[in-house]
Amino acid sequence: MQLETERLLLREFVEDDWRAVLDYQVNPEYLRFYPWTQRTEVDVRSFVRMFCNWSKETPRRRFQIAIVLKENGRLIGNGGLRKYAAHSEIADIGYELDPRYWGRGYATEAARRLLQFGFEELNLHRIWADCIEENTASAHVLEKIGMRYEGLQRETEWMKGRWWSIKLYGMLEKDWRS
Repeated sequence: MQLETERLLLREFVEDDWRAVLDYQVNPEYLRFYPWTQRTEVDVRSFVRMFCNWSKETPRRRFQIAIVLKENGRLIGNGGLRKYAAHSEIADIGYELDPRYWGRGYATEAARRLLQFGFEELNLHRIWADCIEENTASAHVLEKIGMRYEGLQRETEWMKGRWWSIKLYGMLEKDWRS
């Protein structure tokens, strides 16, 4: 599977992508909203291998793909749609970017293309997302792509020695079409 936007190529992961992923996942800015305090080669190789394995599922229910700059082929993150059952018409969307590429619209561009893929090619009925309340940049991306804020789960995630609240977003296929 391969999707394109004006500036990005969204492609399947390959095992050798682990180096580029490790390069950004060791960044403390990246780690701030994840449960990990550090990332190792072993961690990231396993992470990328998981996505490679997902691409071989039949029928496929998880589409986690590398986000690559068209101009130079550099892997700058990943994003995906994940259904919990093969025949489900509901999926969640997620994305992560190398902090060196934050603030340039890449996450919005990739997430918008993933929504299009979900509604127009997978024929999904609903796509939802969540993000840590303090991750205002991620919430802003979800709002920019047209997802509706649906509520706050207060202190529902225990991570890094404290409780975190989670913002919930969603979009229906009819919202996408309108």
